[in-house]
Amino acid sequence: MTLALPVLPRISDYLDLYAQRTPKASACWFEGVFTSYAELAQRVEALARAFLGLGLQHGDRVAVLSTPRPEFLVSMLAAVQVGLVWVGLNPRYTWRELAYVISDAQPRVLLSLTDFEGRDFSGMIARMRSEFEFIEHSFRLDGGPAVGALEDIALMQRVAEATLPAQHRAQRDAVQGGDAAVIVYTSGSSGSPKGAVLPHRSLVYGPGVEAEQTNIKQPRVLCNFPINHVACVGDTCCANLIAGGMLAFDERFDPAHYLVLVEKLRLTQLAHVPTVVQLVLEHLDFQTRDLSSLQLVAWGGAALPIDVVRAVRARGLRMLAVYGMTETVCNVTWADDSFSDEALATTIGKPDPNVELKLIDDNCVEVADGQEGEIAVRHGAMMLGYFNRPVATATAMTPDGFLRTGDIAQRLSDGSYRLVGRRSEMYKSGGYNIYPREIEQCLEEHLGVALAAVVGVPDPVYQEVGVAWLMRQPGASALPDQEIRDWCRERLANYKIPKRFEWLDELPMLPVGKVDKLRLKRNSQEGSAAAQTATGRTAW
Repeated sequence: MTLALPVLPRISDYLDLYAQRTPKASACWFEGVFTSYAELAQRVEALARAFLGLGLQHGDRVAVLSTPRPEFLVSMLAAVQVGLVWVGLNPRYTWRELAYVISDAQPRVLLSLTDFEGRDFSGMIARMRSEFEFIEHSFRLDGGPAVGALEDIALMQRVAEATLPAQHRAQRDAVQGGDAAVIVYTSGSSGSPKGAVLPHRSLVYGPGVEAEQTNIKQPRVLCNFPINHVACVGDTCCANLIAGGMLAFDERFDPAHYLVLVEKLRLTQLAHVPTVVQLVLEHLDFQTRDLSSLQLVAWGGAALPIDVVRAVRARGLRMLAVYGMTETVCNVTWADDSFSDEALATTIGKPDPNVELKLIDDNCVEVADGQEGEIAVRHGAMMLGYFNRPVATATAMTPDGFLRTGDIAQRLSDGSYRLVGRRSEMYKSGGYNIYPREIEQCLEEHLGVALAAVVGVPDPVYQEVGVAWLMRQPGASALPDQEIRDWCRERLANYKIPKRFEWLDELPMLPVGKVDKLRLKRNSQEGSAAAQTATGRTAW
């Protein structure tokens, strides 16, 4: 039986609902401390009233520099509750990356941790205050005395007390489902990051469907995604809030610690990007910990190797593979454990019935079944657009209102879709279009390869050629290039076979858990240049 969850107009309404319905239930956990729904609601209202006391108006932005922790969740819900627009900042950002987002979003208020992993943010915040005049206030998110430009957040509490409850209620009640709630900046893998503006209705619909598909009553979920990512804001926090569940916050990822928390907190699902899922499932502690509370393994963003899929099924756990993106907000296709192992490992499932999906060519003409085309999506709860970028918003849309995702796929005879790769990752070799994901899946089927990442680099003869970066299985040694090349030759057309293979103990990862392909591309190009300098020609 599928859960029948309430449908409310604003994401912040769910906090009010559960604060009344289950006030003593745990809303979140962090470093050994539980926070109930009643306590969370009180903290959110106090901060929302403080925002109003500072003079913030509907649509003003509030930026927050934080790790995944309760203070982040309070700040987000408080801002959106009274019609402000919340922007998450990653503490691992460099000054250049932070300054870019801040200059684009132009928040009036900035909340920040004082430090994280030995990095002091007080000087950076002071620099922001001096360079960006639109920042009127900056407060210390984690509590405590003022540090440099970061004021004591207790000052906001006094402001909150001066804000009349009637003013708070009026501002809250004026917020509509179509109003902007958060801005999530895209990764910028194919250009400068753009801020996708997500309204309340998107944060209700997409995560609500996900909570229903997960089908777990009062779920208990770990959240260690960076707060600037839609997987944190939407897929984890909003979906869990809609279901009235508990969020276990963790600032770092460690597979052993992940399993400790599953056992200790009786977590109900393992949901993450495939790389993280794989590292957790392949950890030795997965065989010894009490994981009886675990009901579901879910992943999205890339494929999960078929041997891992088989291991999950053998454990008797439900499975859910999803496909979506920041701009769609919701996951637009789904594959559950009714799919075969091969289908779960190689397809992204079938579309949500409420989503229109088609594959188009460069001229926005729909392609036939079996042909490769770009996924285009249309539904009623997508992003409002890119913040202050009408041209970029228009470019992302087809003339008939479909969002161009940039992902290339094929529609199979059973109605499911096979993802071929990102248009931005595609490279051209000898006139052929090559999508790295197909090659990566082939390489990951080899027993000696744990993870694979393929990037294209310039070549004077073929225009571009592929370089494969391989992470060996634990305890295994690097395999001879010829063995890997022969493996590919049996399974891929000759022009798709990478011209170079590089082995690493670990692939470089982005904070969200995806492989850092831009870094690998730079490393590949440096290696190519060095080889050509030494030999006078391409060394492949």
